Amino acid sequence: MDRQAAQTTTHGTGKKRESYFDNVKFLTIVLVACGHAWEPLTYGSRAVTALYLTVYAFHMPAFALVSGYFSRSFDMAPGRLKRLVTGVVVPYVVFEVAYTLFYRWAQDDPGYPISLLDPWYLMWFLAALFIWRLSTPLWLQLRHPVWVALGVGTAVSMWPGAGGDLALQRVLQFLPFFVVGLVMRPEHFSFLRTWGTRLAALPVLLAAVVAAYWVAPWFDAGWFYHRGSVVGRGVPAWAGLWATPALFVLALVLTACFLSWVPGRRLWFTALGTGTIYAYLLHGFVIKSSRFWEWYAHPWLHTPAGELAVTAVAVGGITLLCTPPVRTVFRYVVEPRMDWAFRRPRPAPGQEERPAAREKVTSGGG
Repeated sequence: MDRQAAQTTTHGTGKKRESYFDNVKFLTIVLVACGHAWEPLTYGSRAVTALYLTVYAFHMPAFALVSGYFSRSFDMAPGRLKRLVTGVVVPYVVFEVAYTLFYRWAQDDPGYPISLLDPWYLMWFLAALFIWRLSTPLWLQLRHPVWVALGVGTAVSMWPGAGGDLALQRVLQFLPFFVVGLVMRPEHFSFLRTWGTRLAALPVLLAAVVAAYWVAPWFDAGWFYHRGSVVGRGVPAWAGLWATPALFVLALVLTACFLSWVPGRRLWFTALGTGTIYAYLLHGFVIKSSRFWEWYAHPWLHTPAGELAVTAVAVGGITLLCTPPVRTVFRYVVEPRMDWAFRRPRPAPGQEERPAAREKVTSGGG
């Protein structure tokens, strides 16, 4: 086993933090920011559209997969339930309200409703993470969880009336990627990072970009959003039987290619990978501001130089939002401690007597 594989195994046992996964998180949030920043440029540039389609084919599946991998130990224990509330539910409520108030102010629409059941913009992912993580013990008990999850996602993609509360359509269609993460083990990531896999990934990534460039003039990127049923894409419901599994396989292949080239050693951005939730929640205000106030109206931004500038600003901005000063300012709403709201965990029966008994044995042994 090479050095990178050993590092991955160490991380899988929980003994120390693994640079590889912090690098994965940072690079994935960079792709998220670039995708959001590129969207207004896709209307006039086939090349940008090709990159946009390539990124959107796998960047949120990659997020879901990594989230699943780190949810493998979720077992409804009090401490983990507390972290679910403080790390997912509380930020969801705070930022859902904040985004709604921001929309009211920016669009001069004071009557725009606050609805915790209808996630606004990027808040759907926190709703998804809450539902996915709560269901983790069930998926870990099934013999073939990935196939079951894919079946659920496929069925929902064919059902226009599946419901919109908590973005359920989207949550269930991205569910299979989360479940794949649940069943993955450190050795799977070790395999992805072998040089044979890395070299095989290069022509696959190149083919994906070429294919995206070819379909860019007519392909509907909405297929990658999974916001509703396939009927909304102008095809019959039965098309979901092949479209959803096909998109699932495509996303997994591209995610594997991406993960294979993420460096495993500690780099200048590795520590920033621990702050991606801050960048995710905060960058939406910048992205929406660019739409509300038409920052892309300047013609120069739609030139090759302007497109590169937009990309650089997106990368620089998302990097800044991952830094410690930003995390210090917003920690009270993104990662609140909230010890005051929870009872102290009760010791297991007989646990109170164990320290005293151990002390007695130790003193008697002298």
